[in-house]
Amino acid sequence: MPPTILAVASSDRHGFSKRTRSRIDLVAGEGVLGDAHSGPTVKHRSRVRVNPSAPNLRQVHLIHAELFDALAAQGFAVAPGDLGENVTTRGLELLTLPTGTRLRLGAEAVVEITGLRNPCTQLDGFADGLMAACLDRDGEGRLVRKSGVMAIVVMGGPVQAGDAVTVELPPLPHVPLAPV
Repeated sequence: MPPTILAVASSDRHGFSKRTRSRIDLVAGEGVLGDAHSGPTVKHRSRVRVNPSAPNLRQVHLIHAELFDALAAQGFAVAPGDLGENVTTRGLELLTLPTGTRLRLGAEAVVEITGLRNPCTQLDGFADGLMAACLDRDGEGRLVRKSGVMAIVVMGGPVQAGDAVTVELPPLPHVPLAPV
């Protein structure tokens, strides 16, 4: 299956989950139009307290729907938008992409992956044990964060369910994703 967008979501309020929409509009250098986390500087409240003028590397949150499948197998009922993501993809291994990967979302919009979303305890507020289910260890014992990736908007445009996702890898050497 070619990579596609399963769902899009946004919220004008700071909170955990976002409401699915028929379409979202991405704005270059800002994020999702009308979303509480949109802007050139940090908008996540915990990060604003530390440095309100830091660049917003978390303008768009993307999650792979395959995570929802894995969580369902563990007894968790999670749907698009529930974990606060703006874009839910299917058929794309987001967590394996290097930092700086560009994703064309639909015909116009382009985002650049800045890093991993770091799961937080708010996940357990949604469903008890969900944070642990969104973490794992690799063969060397390193922590694996499975709750999606964060990106900045390079080119704006409309994005909706059913849109294709095209991947453009950055030049070598590739830098593995780290939490942002």
